[in-house]
Amino acid sequence: MLRSLGQRPVTGSVEDPRVAELRTAVSRLRRELAALPSDFPDRAIAEDELATLAAMASGGSPEIPRLRSALLLIAGAIGSVSALARGLGDVRQAVDLFGESPRA
Repeated sequence: MLRSLGQRPVTGSVEDPRVAELRTAVSRLRRELAALPSDFPDRAIAEDELATLAAMASGGSPEIPRLRSALLLIAGAIGSVSALARGLGDVRQAVDLFGESPRA
């Protein structure tokens, strides 16, 4: 069951399952983007923001407003690339696990 959620059992370590899900989704989308043979104008933006999300996930405690900002930039950059739609949806679901961002 842990595998289906993108989680790995780790002895002696407690990891937030939302962070594990985010890391898995971001990694998958990064691989899909790297395998895409075509280039598009905002590819570098998508790659940079995915790297930012990966860094936040590896840190273990991502900032929710920054997660949402990165997601919007990624969606804007690759939104028209249908081959990446599923991976983008997975990243969005992973970000949504963190709940709403607090309003200022």
